[in-house]
Amino acid sequence: MTSSDKSKWRLHGVRVVHANELDINTPQTPGMNRAAAITAATAGAEKLWAGTVVIHPKAKTGAHHHGPVESVIYVVSGKARMKWGNRLEYTAEAGPGDFIYVPPYVPHQEINASDEEPLSCVLVRSGQKPVVVNLEIPAVEPNPEQVHWVDNIHPAPKA
Repeated sequence: MTSSDKSKWRLHGVRVVHANELDINTPQTPGMNRAAAITAATAGAEKLWAGTVVIHPKAKTGAHHHGPVESVIYVVSGKARMKWGNRLEYTAEAGPGDFIYVPPYVPHQEINASDEEPLSCVLVRSGQKPVVVNLEIPAVEPNPEQVHWVDNIHPAPKA
């Protein structure tokens, strides 16, 4: 290995972004606090965006979507309640260790289902653009349908 190979990896290899280096200058949605960790600016990322989100007890975000970007939310602590759909007519819950997938353009709302504990999550998106489209949904469904993931790996719960 040449010395130029070694120096290349020194500055263009692994990058650690410490907790005190998170960037709060990222688009926000009312009811949550986002902070960017892995971006082009902080780590040289080209295809991913990652950060944290905290939702305070009893709080919920405004309805929003992230345009063409896929999102994955990992619940670190607390209890998440997600609502989604054109009228936020569907709902599901997730707890510590659970992952939530949000497809492109899906209107959704994150809710902290706890009255006492903050909801803390790690968020990863499939693109660098910080797309957040906050929505006004006037006729939100008051009784959303509980959805359980069912596929060949995750069968429907037995009644």
